[in-house]
Amino acid sequence: MRVKICGITSYEDAMSAINAGADALGFVFYEKSPRYISIAHAKEIIKKLPPFVEKVALFVNTDASTIDSTCQEVGATLAQIHFEAPKELYEALITPHIKVIRAKTKENIFNFNEEYRLVDAYCEAYGGSGVRLNLEWFDGVDCSKIVLAGGLNAENVASLTHYGFYGVDVSSGVEAAHGIKNHAKVKEFITNAKQ
Repeated sequence: MRVKICGITSYEDAMSAINAGADALGFVFYEKSPRYISIAHAKEIIKKLPPFVEKVALFVNTDASTIDSTCQEVGATLAQIHFEAPKELYEALITPHIKVIRAKTKENIFNFNEEYRLVDAYCEAYGGSGVRLNLEWFDGVDCSKIVLAGGLNAENVASLTHYGFYGVDVSSGVEAAHGIKNHAKVKEFITNAKQ
């Protein structure tokens, strides 16, 4: 399983995750999030990172031109669209992107079925809530194009391996405090996800 560590706000946390085997890092450009990072700060971190690591920029309730310009400026390689965006927004994007499904029911996990997508638990806030999805929804489902998020931590991630998810995305489950990663938890999470 590929692993994304989201809510990165420091170079030290970024490198700790990469050195532990993270495939992707997430940077939150949503000002209401406790893990929000400014364009200038994200750019400063990303320019120092090694190659072959996906740099994912997370957006909520914004437009395609803002998403494209932010990704270009900071050096992000993928945009994560964490809201119910209209079809026109996806069509207008130049930046490679992944859609997020904030699932309320089992039926929701089949949205964008032909695409790689991130499935998170629905909550009023956008991401990082630590709310876990009902895993029974994924029984017998082809999960090979799903990145699972929501309520994951080092203790429960190993139990997901038999579902065959493409990847997992964690934020609050590996934190010491909002926006500050616990490096030991990050390492343990990645080890358990990839075993």
